Amino acid sequence: MKFDKYHISSSIKRNLSALGFKRPTDIQFKAIPSIMKGEDVLAIAQTGTGKTAAFAIPVIDKIHRTKKSKQSWGIKCIVMVPTRELAAQIGSVFNQLSKHTKTKAFAVYGGVEQDPQIKKLGDGIDVLVATPGRMFDLISQGAINLKQVDTLVLDEADQMLDLGFIKDISAVKKKLFQKHQTLFFSATINKEIKKLAFSQVKSSAIRIQISPEDPVSKNVSHFVMFVEMDDKRFFLRRFISDNPEARIIVFVRTRVRAERVSKALERGDIKSATIHGEKDQKDRTDVMNRFKQGEMNILIATDVSARGIDIADVHYVINYDLPEKSENYVHRVGRTGRGVKKGIAISFCSTEEKERLDAIQGFLNKKIEMIPISKKKHDETITFANETQNIQDLITEQEEWEKKKRKKGKKKK
Repeated sequence: MKFDKYHISSSIKRNLSALGFKRPTDIQFKAIPSIMKGEDVLAIAQTGTGKTAAFAIPVIDKIHRTKKSKQSWGIKCIVMVPTRELAAQIGSVFNQLSKHTKTKAFAVYGGVEQDPQIKKLGDGIDVLVATPGRMFDLISQGAINLKQVDTLVLDEADQMLDLGFIKDISAVKKKLFQKHQTLFFSATINKEIKKLAFSQVKSSAIRIQISPEDPVSKNVSHFVMFVEMDDKRFFLRRFISDNPEARIIVFVRTRVRAERVSKALERGDIKSATIHGEKDQKDRTDVMNRFKQGEMNILIATDVSARGIDIADVHYVINYDLPEKSENYVHRVGRTGRGVKKGIAISFCSTEEKERLDAIQGFLNKKIEMIPISKKKHDETITFANETQNIQDLITEQEEWEKKKRKKGKKKK
């Protein structure tokens, strides 16, 4: 069913059309009707499959239909998120989808001046997207009032609960005077976190799980290359040189590693920018904007940004270092292949990282396809061109296999 057949505001339909969204993704198709009915929802779906729109569309529509004018008389929905980048990203999605409606959304997060945020809140908003720290600061100052809230959303629920934000969530719930709807959305979740999540929703909550057997989106082809730690910078430089027009995100383990990799690329006349927790928010926002606008094509990031980058045309993700937490692998590779786009993720695995690779494969319940590589002794010339071709061949084979599988399925029916 296309979006123009949904019982939602014509303004939202117009916004969706302008953004190029014609049909709902699987998670949107399954979640939107339940949310519109007022049911509590715990939804698990792969990164890049449209989870934000799955809750933003019904939330915006509900507020738009119940308001008599554009004047806002109190916050109706809170969206709690774990990181600043994610708050900014979700705030942007809400603003895009709520154009020409009576719904006003605004994102607040730390690392920036409070005064402009307080002024905007004073003007009146309907949807508040917030990181817990800044939100509670503003509540204590009387800038945020939760008396009118009837919808609570937790995005990246696994990280929110795993990082100990459960006390913050409980504190928010105690401040909600109205009967409210609770929505949990995440790409990954384990048994302990799931149990904790269900303790925060009604017993009748709807559970939606898309492709649980493979947490990585089908739009992402992901591979591993065994590269020793000291050789990684050479392989990265060669890969970027072989793909000069590609937009690439390189994930590393620490901020120190991010700066070192950036300098190594600079020595090879390759420009890049870094984003990590030690940078102030203004610099982080500036880097993200430059990357989005195509002013530079190489972004080197730590896991602080693994869940907060939503750019449709990232061609490659390179895991320069394997992540410490297995679930972060899913969030990293999910920065490519978003929406209907295809993407490629490549992990460099050194000898000392093989245990980490085993843990990631155990989390995925499958082996990651390996690409053989070679490096000439006593020479920095990497035989990478063939490997790039190998990647394309593997993707073509995978797509052909999927087509055959679909045809067999249709014949059985």
